[in-house]
Amino acid sequence: MAALAYLTGLGFSARLSGKRVRISPASQLTDPIRAYIKNHRLELIAELASNDGIERRCHWQVTRNGEPLCTMVGEPMTRAEALGNARWRWPDVDIR
Repeated sequence: MAALAYLTGLGFSARLSGKRVRISPASQLTDPIRAYIKNHRLELIAELASNDGIERRCHWQVTRNGEPLCTMVGEPMTRAEALGNARWRWPDVDIR
């Protein structure tokens, strides 16, 4: 999970679309990150295709101080990916 963990650590999420790796938020991709993705494409595909048993959901409730803030809805993602996406916008939130 090294390649996927690296991207997740930078605040990106990845998913498979056929044999393509889709990274979001795409608007935040820089040339060095694009080169990393290109050089690690097969590793990313293998990691994304693995049945790792980690729960992925299409919706996560974003909370601040225990109070609901909003619900994120989109492609299936792990809790860590969802938390990273939420904290990209609101650094002090949690998710359920």
